[in-house]
Amino acid sequence: MPEPVVAIRGLRVRRGTASVFDGFDVELPGGGITGLLGPSGSGKSTLMRAIVGVQKIDGGTVSVLGHPAGVRALRGAVAYATQSAAVYDDLTVTQNLRYFARVLGLGRTDVERVMEQVGLASRARRLVGSLSGGERGRVSLAVAMLGAPKLLVLDEPTVGLDPVLRADLWDIFRGLASSGATLIVSSHVMDEALRCDRLLLLRDGELLADTTPAGLLAETGTNNPDDAFLALIRRASGGGR
Repeated sequence: MPEPVVAIRGLRVRRGTASVFDGFDVELPGGGITGLLGPSGSGKSTLMRAIVGVQKIDGGTVSVLGHPAGVRALRGAVAYATQSAAVYDDLTVTQNLRYFARVLGLGRTDVERVMEQVGLASRARRLVGSLSGGERGRVSLAVAMLGAPKLLVLDEPTVGLDPVLRADLWDIFRGLASSGATLIVSSHVMDEALRCDRLLLLRDGELLADTTPAGLLAETGTNNPDDAFLALIRRASGGGR
């Protein structure tokens, strides 16, 4: 059986006196899109930060591609796009991408490739600070795509976007998965669950479900992800279906 891309065992994370995770376990196989869904405050961002190795943990282990999360050996193999676009507003789209490409030891061909993939070729000479929020998010996604990483961790990449832009980004995500990459995409918009191959539904640091879109609807006897999530919450609270 192939080794999982991500293996989390007994994860414990505290923020001040509050516990975010207390013995959290999950494994993610390679390939496809895993949706990490749940309301704000459920632990999605903390879990993603633990996977990329930038979150201080209080216990347990996080393994990525067979290595402890965050080690130098994973540089270039794991990409992380935060909720806020991590790019420089006073540089153009091309200058941003060339800067990060140099950090990764990549050439200009890779810069042109990712600009084309995210649909920013026509904005190449624009200052990032002059772009719309959706376009800035695309620049951040393009940075994450440099070097064709094996694992992309995307924290709410479609937040605040209109339906057309959201659909465009999901087409990009599907293309990346089809090329062999593994994606973890967080969202609090439950209808995005249907675009994923696998679903991890979180609430208050607890894993309510590890399933597929079809499995989620079948298990809860509902017709849409919002109702399914509410059914899971009622079940977890002892309220039945």
